[in-house]
Amino acid sequence: MSRQVEEAVREANLVIYMVDASVGVTDEDELIAAWLRRSKVEVLLVANKADNERREAERWEFMSLGLGEPFTVSALHGRRSGDFLDEVVARIPRVLRPEEKAEPVGADGVPRVALVGRPNVGKSTLFNRLVGEERSIVHDLPGTTRDAIDTLVETEDGPLIFVDTAGMRKRSKVDDSAEYYSLVRALRAIDEADVAMLVIDATVGVTSQDQRLAERVDVAGCPILIVLNKWELLDSEDRRKVEADLARMLYFIDDAPVLKISALTGKGVHKLRPVLQDAIDQYHRKIPTRDVNRIIAEAQQKQPAAGGAKVMFAVQGAANPPTFTLFVNRDLPQPYLRYLERSIREACDFGSTPLKLRVRRKGD
Repeated sequence: MSRQVEEAVREANLVIYMVDASVGVTDEDELIAAWLRRSKVEVLLVANKADNERREAERWEFMSLGLGEPFTVSALHGRRSGDFLDEVVARIPRVLRPEEKAEPVGADGVPRVALVGRPNVGKSTLFNRLVGEERSIVHDLPGTTRDAIDTLVETEDGPLIFVDTAGMRKRSKVDDSAEYYSLVRALRAIDEADVAMLVIDATVGVTSQDQRLAERVDVAGCPILIVLNKWELLDSEDRRKVEADLARMLYFIDDAPVLKISALTGKGVHKLRPVLQDAIDQYHRKIPTRDVNRIIAEAQQKQPAAGGAKVMFAVQGAANPPTFTLFVNRDLPQPYLRYLERSIREACDFGSTPLKLRVRRKGD
């Protein structure tokens, strides 16, 4: 935990150091204050739990920390919370350098890669290895990552935004409001992603929760990469069992790439980038109209639709994911639409990229 705190302080424009007014100065308070003074960052010292005038008067005890005059608040009762916010806002302009402009993460054109999975499968360890620094808190306690963390990384193929999400458990096991909103933000990160990496703990195997997460990502319409983490810990028999369970439980995304890695040691992680880049390229790909119509015509010639139904014209109307509009003389049955989708996928080598087909009848 302390490494992430140190990194956050180094990057911060303002540090809010909160102490407990009901307890007074502790040895831990003094140690942290000494470290903050050495860090040469601007610090706002805040004495929380100052619920009455007596405790407000006792705030001067915290002057001994050497971080300036303490600001008193009561987070529980909202006492002086408005004044506290004004103080924070007032201090920020003095520490921001005018020549620096914050670059918004998630700018248009930068692909987003979301790491999703159950708690404690190694998402944050993999995230830290991918971004090259310990940005996410890594701990064996499930639920350590509370928010979706975005990091822009420059790669040989251009910038990527990696999003580390909170581990997603069954809704019945989400036991506090912070975890609930972490779940909401994780689901939003999936909806906004260009690619989702579903991280599975190979030592546990494919669980029903992994299956539900895969279904949720599949519904979102973005490509899926399956990452079997901790693969090096399995023997040959266990590996065969995991592969069989994967084929059985995630059959609906059986064309998704599967990578077997160790996030802790880094083994196999180098294989992720080219697979990610290929998935991103396919997700944004557009097929010329003449090629789309040629593929549809060949498919219809091999296997005509029943009842005289026919695609008269087809065009790719959008990407992200690739979306094709079929102009037909009458409604096409769902099995035949799946056949046409498979024909487009195979002819254009779309792999596991989700495709959408929209049907419009002649005259609509």
